Amino acid sequence: MLVNVNGRDTASVVSASTRLVGKLPMELRRSLTWDRGGELAGHKQFTIATDVKVFLRPSKSLATWHQRNTNGLLGQYFPKGTELSIHCQVELTRIALRLNQRPRKTLGFVTPACKPSAAVALTG
Repeated sequence: MLVNVNGRDTASVVSASTRLVGKLPMELRRSLTWDRGGELAGHKQFTIATDVKVFLRPSKSLATWHQRNTNGLLGQYFPKGTELSIHCQVELTRIALRLNQRPRKTLGFVTPACKPSAAVALTG
């Protein structure tokens, strides 16, 4: 999911993230792993507002590789130096959908979009 935020401050990030996560089915709102960036310092407020547990990612992990890979994919839509504030939420959602429908080698050439539905099917 990609979310349009008004600024890099904690309040903007928590507010935008809370709105976006609220659109997810309950089965997909168990936990979230966040970076250790200063703009994410409000993770406790996010957890209170959403009841989603937040884990702070260690500085080096498999998630770091995943984030770098995702950033590389996003670079196809937003080249370095792109002013991101000009992109509306509708456009960001469209781009996220395209990326989630793209098969990934790390997932056995299954799309990320298929993974949550498989997880939900297992919990039902």
